Amino acid sequence: MQKKIHNRIILGGLIILFIGYNIVIYTQNTSNNKAVILSSTGKKGQHLWQENNCTACHQLYGLGGYLGPDLTNIVSNPNKGISYAKTFFNSGIKSMPKFNFSVVEQNQLAAFLTEVDKTGFYPDKNAKFDASGWVTVNYK
Repeated sequence: MQKKIHNRIILGGLIILFIGYNIVIYTQNTSNNKAVILSSTGKKGQHLWQENNCTACHQLYGLGGYLGPDLTNIVSNPNKGISYAKTFFNSGIKSMPKFNFSVVEQNQLAAFLTEVDKTGFYPDKNAKFDASGWVTVNYK
């Protein structure tokens, strides 16, 4: 009987600790997050990205498919750049399907990738991880 009461007290304490921890973590000010505002061309590029299910194969910030490369920083990569990315939009090489994007649509996708590139680095090797679980990233 005494052991059951002791176990219930410990369980109750752990539940209270869990609730308190979540309240602290999820009510913190997130002012270090910058809102990403896409241009109208970038929004159209994002729509094309989603409409053609590019995330099924490609990743942004490590989220998405693994068949194609992560395209988060393709624009600022000194060995690649936006012209490199544009050559693949309609190429249909290897496992990438052949799309028939117009020049306008290619520019819209390029604008979207350019604006994604401006938001940060992936992987962010200089990110700081707090004991609370909060991650502080480096913005461009």
